[in-house]
Amino acid sequence: MVIGPSLVLAALVGTFHTALFVFVRGSAGGQLPLLLVAAVLGAWAGDAVGGRLGLDLLRVGDFRLLSASLLAWVGLIAVAVIAILGPARRSTR
Repeated sequence: MVIGPSLVLAALVGTFHTALFVFVRGSAGGQLPLLLVAAVLGAWAGDAVGGRLGLDLLRVGDFRLLSASLLAWVGLIAVAVIAILGPARRSTR
């Protein structure tokens, strides 16, 4: 079984953008696993969408870095917005 470089590069790009997002925001607020999954899946989807649309502005081999980064940020922002708009947790004391 061979793993293509797309998934590995998407994991690297997603991890980098998640770290940057948490650094800029200041904390993950307990959402770090969700943020990481959203960013990796967004980067992987961004590479595929960039390939379908022919967006080749910034590439690393066959990996479309710009479109992957854009959709990684879309995933990160979507998780953050859903966390804000979702129901609040009650503290159990």
